[in-house]
Amino acid sequence: MKCLLVVTESAEILFYWTDAAFEKNLREQYGAVENNEDKLPAVEDSINTLFAPLIISCSTLIEKINDIYTSFVTENGHHYILHQFGECLYIAVNGDGSESEDDLRRKIFVLKKLMEVQFGMVTLNSTLLKKELRPNDTGKRGRLWKMLQGLLDTYDLLRNQEQSFMVEAVERLIHPTLCEQCIEFLERRVVQQINGSPERAGEEVLHAFILVHTKLLAFYSSRSASSVKPSDLLALILIIQNMHPDISDHGDTAAEDFDVGSTPEVYYTPQPSPTGKKTELMGTEEECTPVFQFVEPDIQMAEDSLNILESEHRDPAFPRRVFLEATFKDGYCPMMPHSMYCLPLWPGISLVLLTKIPNSQIAVSLYNFLEAFSLLEKKLNEVQEGIPHSRLQSSLPSLADLRTKLDKFIRALGNIDQQLQNTWTDFKNKAFLRTGQGNARELLPLCRSLRSQLCAIYRQYFVTEGQGSHQRLSENLQKKAFTMMQEKLTDWKDFLLVKSKRNITMVSYLEEFPGLIHFIYVDRTAGQMISPSLNVSDDSTSELGKGPLAHFIKSKVWSLVRTSRRYLQKGYTTVTLRDGDYYFSYFLWFENETGYKLEVIELPVLSDDSAPIGMLAGDYYRQLLRYYSKTHQTEIIKCYELMTIHLGVVPPDSILQQCCDLARKLWEPSRIPLL
Repeated sequence: MKCLLVVTESAEILFYWTDAAFEKNLREQYGAVENNEDKLPAVEDSINTLFAPLIISCSTLIEKINDIYTSFVTENGHHYILHQFGECLYIAVNGDGSESEDDLRRKIFVLKKLMEVQFGMVTLNSTLLKKELRPNDTGKRGRLWKMLQGLLDTYDLLRNQEQSFMVEAVERLIHPTLCEQCIEFLERRVVQQINGSPERAGEEVLHAFILVHTKLLAFYSSRSASSVKPSDLLALILIIQNMHPDISDHGDTAAEDFDVGSTPEVYYTPQPSPTGKKTELMGTEEECTPVFQFVEPDIQMAEDSLNILESEHRDPAFPRRVFLEATFKDGYCPMMPHSMYCLPLWPGISLVLLTKIPNSQIAVSLYNFLEAFSLLEKKLNEVQEGIPHSRLQSSLPSLADLRTKLDKFIRALGNIDQQLQNTWTDFKNKAFLRTGQGNARELLPLCRSLRSQLCAIYRQYFVTEGQGSHQRLSENLQKKAFTMMQEKLTDWKDFLLVKSKRNITMVSYLEEFPGLIHFIYVDRTAGQMISPSLNVSDDSTSELGKGPLAHFIKSKVWSLVRTSRRYLQKGYTTVTLRDGDYYFSYFLWFENETGYKLEVIELPVLSDDSAPIGMLAGDYYRQLLRYYSKTHQTEIIKCYELMTIHLGVVPPDSILQQCCDLARKLWEPSRIPLL
């Protein structure tokens, strides 16, 4: 019984996601639909009827006391989590007890993150976001909602199966030799050749990376590119998994068919495997047939990937517009438009290109103007009405500079938005009076109007036009990159598919760390994690055992992550506790650039309704690093986490010593340059 809802204050549904149990409950409560073609609006109407009293109640609270409910539990045990973003109300519901309040709140923030990647700075304006989420065209609306619903389904699946999505960090395939070879290949054979070609249509490849299922094999960024934020990369991995789902279980099948005796180090150590030996999987010729062939899209993509598109039939060479954080020497943009090309080399292995699009610098200018008007609006709220214009200008020393830059920007745009020109002229006439007084009350609505119109220009340039633009890397260039990369990895394909399921195993750690069952090591500065693989498939056997035992250990690991977050929220950086026959340990610490461990400080305690701890659902660790850096302004600060599970027979002193030794052992591998 699960539901996630986005509504306006007037109870208009902007988006909903439900599972089968919740939808069944709706039909039992409000009656079944006779015509299957009316299924979508019927479910929408039922949801509207069910939640209308709650939405009206929240709107009344906002109007009267400027506050709303954050969570409550009904008599029948249903958990409700609510969060207000601008004029949009997010409601998450769970009625089967499978999700905690933190899980529900996390799902809300993940959806918000996915919308930011999908719509960019349009999400900063509630009116424009409403237009994007609820277009008048019902067919377009249905496709958009289905795409977002598919992303949430994929997120639920990955969060329950993949450790990287549980702890919200990127997991790398540990094979330094192949990693370095691929980074060099991406630079010299893929990125440089594409960027030097006249067929790139004004685009420039900034980043290229190779993904094996959810794990990162290699990542290359050009010298002129901004680094990719870990949360953005994790969101892209989620999107790619939704575009090209792993329909067949390659991991377990490959593991069963692979000759373990011929290459034991594939399973029992993170060290490089032999490079002179070609390993093969048993299978049909059809399994080796390239998926990406620039023909009928139905052949090349899984059915779910079609939901992403604006039309029901889309060229597989057509890029997807994504918005990612970018920092430059002369500017910053939290949602910079990029084109993402996902070329599936084989099922489960993809080459991904992120390109800079023409006119993308406009996004930086628009963000700077939005920030300037936000600051101006804040100061106008602080000053009294009727102040002299001299005082207004003295309190805002950058106002004259803003005037010069925006005048120049509007002239460069031409007649693209006459309304912006008129509003800006009206603002200047009121803000830059030569005599008399500038009225803050008159300037405030003009500030809000200018911010809205700047977001509208951003939407026109990068969201609306970007969806239908035919300007892209040529199919020939994409096919060349695809072919070269496929040839490079042909001998490694089968190994990589197995490696993605058995990246690191506990066997290589048992001799040095007796009693250790599992660990998760996270570099929160780089947003990367290292952990032994957890294979819980009933038809595969690993050192965790088979069937119920493997599932039991996995449940303990997931429980450890949730427990550590609860304590971290309360300000604890070290946790050791016993759970039956097991010891749980959690450590968070800071180091300088040389690896010297820094002193522990008291961390801020978070409220229950604050943003969830993580990187995909929030920005907790970045804020934590800024908080700690206040007392170490001359040093580069790094943050790490270590979670371990030991057998209960191991003495606590030995556990602490093992955790220290394990952290030192894992410190060096985490320095592999991928990001």
